[in-house]
Amino acid sequence: MSTSAADRSPAGTASTTGTAPAHDGAPATGAATDRPAPRIGFVAQVDHSALDEGRALFRSAEELGYDAGYVRVRHLQDALPSPLLFLSALAQHTERIELGTAVIPLRFENAGRLAEDLATAHLLTGGRLRAGLAPGYSAHDAIYARAFGALHGDHRDHVDRILHDLLSFLDGEIVAGADAHIEEVEPGTPLRLQPRAPGLRERLAYGAASPERAAMAGRLGLGLQLATMAPDDGSGRSFAQLQLEALRAYREASLEAGHGEGRVMVSRQMLPVLDEAELERYTTLIPRERSAEAGVLAEHRRTELGGHEAVYGPVVLDEPVAVAQALLADPVVLEADEIALVLPSGAPLEDATRTLDAFARHVLPHLLLALP
Repeated sequence: MSTSAADRSPAGTASTTGTAPAHDGAPATGAATDRPAPRIGFVAQVDHSALDEGRALFRSAEELGYDAGYVRVRHLQDALPSPLLFLSALAQHTERIELGTAVIPLRFENAGRLAEDLATAHLLTGGRLRAGLAPGYSAHDAIYARAFGALHGDHRDHVDRILHDLLSFLDGEIVAGADAHIEEVEPGTPLRLQPRAPGLRERLAYGAASPERAAMAGRLGLGLQLATMAPDDGSGRSFAQLQLEALRAYREASLEAGHGEGRVMVSRQMLPVLDEAELERYTTLIPRERSAEAGVLAEHRRTELGGHEAVYGPVVLDEPVAVAQALLADPVVLEADEIALVLPSGAPLEDATRTLDAFARHVLPHLLLALP
């Protein structure tokens, strides 16, 4: 996390030492023991009715020294369906913070158009784009058919074709040869999707929840985004154990494919609260818990949007030291390259900004000084 006018020197520390609490999962074989301090980001939902507030939130985050900010993507809802337009505009109002998505659902995309849009956004943001991709919904796909076309065949096959075509286009696949109708191009000239955007391919990430899909992301040289849920495989294992398996499958596949350890961003909803009034406001924004009591809201199992059983990670609403301790007790956080704070959907700008400020000023000093 970058420093700013406020005193956040611990957040800018490159590597620290200390003793972390015992956690669920043994250290990874061959894992780095002197990993640099993680990057710090956040995930927010920006509604169409609050675009100015969304821009103000990212500007505040940049002033606080956050490394990256990500927007959720939603279709047929009030939240952003076209995040690359918003991020490209946002780049004109920010200078340093990286701008990302968490995530673009590929089910609704055309690989060629998405490649063009990503490349254009990469150039407009000055190379600050951090696009996260993922399959998209599948349980109630019929409601999207009129707007986005009906699926023909398996959902996974469909999104995998889009992903592999997208990467091939970004890698420079020749898609056609010019004929006499292509203006200002010699007939027979190989044609590729434009614009070319060097460095974009290496900045893409994939939102994978299972070890299988995480390993695929590693083989393809993509970053990995881990969210606040994991597929329930019926083993009864905890959320942390399930995510740790996916993270390590990703690292192993990335190394075997020659991409190094890759890049892992992990999202957590662990919110520091500084007073009772703040605690009461936030508990109304967390769907699982309505009682205004500080502490950990335990992980739970339920059906996720894709129609599959899932395990949702714990939510922490507590004083900053307790939030830092919860993060340090999370084995996935300890092995990640970036930690993203998930802001509650629907949080007013004032509350969202206050949370980012409290996390930067009061949680990170405890967290980064104690990281191994």
